Amino acid sequence: MRTIAHLSDLHFGAVRPDRVLALRRSLLALAPDLVVVSGDLTQRARTYQFQAARAFLASLPFPRLVVPGNHDLPLRNWLRRLCDPLGRYRRHIADELYPVYRDEELLVLGLVSPHRLLLTAGWLSAGQREWVRRQFREDAAGRCRILVLHHPLDYSDDDLGARPHLILAGHRHTSRIRGGDEAQPLLVQAGTATSHRLRDEDNAYNVLAVHDDGWVEIAVSRWDGRGFRCESLYRYRFRR
Repeated sequence: MRTIAHLSDLHFGAVRPDRVLALRRSLLALAPDLVVVSGDLTQRARTYQFQAARAFLASLPFPRLVVPGNHDLPLRNWLRRLCDPLGRYRRHIADELYPVYRDEELLVLGLVSPHRLLLTAGWLSAGQREWVRRQFREDAAGRCRILVLHHPLDYSDDDLGARPHLILAGHRHTSRIRGGDEAQPLLVQAGTATSHRLRDEDNAYNVLAVHDDGWVEIAVSRWDGRGFRCESLYRYRFRR
């Protein structure tokens, strides 16, 4: 079994400090096999915000896979946005924009869904989709296939060998699960883990337990006024 902590929309620069401390305590107690962050590490892509996000991530002694969100691109500096949109992200968080995590049970791929010409919407290029198909085709070990991106975009493919089992996303600051049928993989959205920019629910992150018998259990760990507590559970059977 593998345990994945799925965080999203940290928004350093607009965080609640008590949530940051409680989130770290919760993750240290959980001791996940992998920490996934599906974008929006910062509020306005400023250097000090990236530095705060980097310090938080560095305080977690676990493997991690991180992708950028639309807030991690400069908003008002159009020259930087057009010419070097992810320069600060790459300098302070991760130089690799398409990270891969692979072990005996998991194959996790990170994608870049924000675009310099789109302020809030996301997209996946044909090149990214082909890269995903190639990665999945070359993997014959029967791992659980997971995509991580910021925007909760639909991903479907007639080539079943190229389909992910799970998609982990954020962006909307709400915890939600949908899909998981013959047409689409299961889309798991995480709420904002630490920001005060809430949308109809309190701060939360997801905990996924991926079992080697083809089941995944998904819990929402939500702020209850004193700390993060798991409150709901969803069980899903994926086809290896």
